[in-house]
Amino acid sequence: MAILEVKNISAGYGDLTAVSDLSFKVEEGELFALVGANGAGKSTLLKTIAGSIRAVNGSITFKGQDVTKDPDFKRSQDGIALVPEGRRLFHSLSVEENLLVGAGTNRKGPWNLKSVYGLLPILEKLKDRNSARLSGGEQQAVAIGRALMSNPDLILLDEVSLGLAPIIVEQIYTSFPDIRKQGLSIILVEQDLKRTLGVADRIGCMLEGHLLLEGTPANLTHQQITDAYFGHSVQSFDNAPSAGGAQ
Repeated sequence: MAILEVKNISAGYGDLTAVSDLSFKVEEGELFALVGANGAGKSTLLKTIAGSIRAVNGSITFKGQDVTKDPDFKRSQDGIALVPEGRRLFHSLSVEENLLVGAGTNRKGPWNLKSVYGLLPILEKLKDRNSARLSGGEQQAVAIGRALMSNPDLILLDEVSLGLAPIIVEQIYTSFPDIRKQGLSIILVEQDLKRTLGVADRIGCMLEGHLLLEGTPANLTHQQITDAYFGHSVQSFDNAPSAGGAQ
């Protein structure tokens, strides 16, 4: 059953259209990865799903309910959590205080300080430290933990590995199986194709606001994904396997 259905969504900033007539579904418990070069519209799409950007056209259905016109705080209360590019922590607060902000939705579920510290032990060691004094990797861990504290049904992860040391990226990706054990659905925006193919149930390639290619890693060749990523030979994907009916 689809937890999220995006139909013919267009969105952007003023006169700039960053996402155009885009459609896809995410199933319950699925990890759907979006890849594409800078400027493809990936971050705009996640912000539109989270409600921080309003869709110009189309609809967003979450757990069977139309949330297209709902503000971001309402979608958060309903179970959508965004880990934005750049983390956007409250730098005047400690690590633990940032985590507790995520619990403000008052949603019931498995995630609390104890379980988040168990998943990301580095956070417990840093819980009293001001978040402005953290490394990039530590900040990313806090951002993920804060999102989990809201006990979401769908978590949107935007460029989780951007600018981080490989060892930190590995630690973050190692946490994904334990996160998914709780039944969460994940949309992962990432530029590292190799790592993405290793964790995704399905993958979508975006270019200039459109979803050019969609399918499972097993059914898509690396060449198809690479060509879609860079916009080469787009017409060759007309018969590519598709799992979600994207246009």
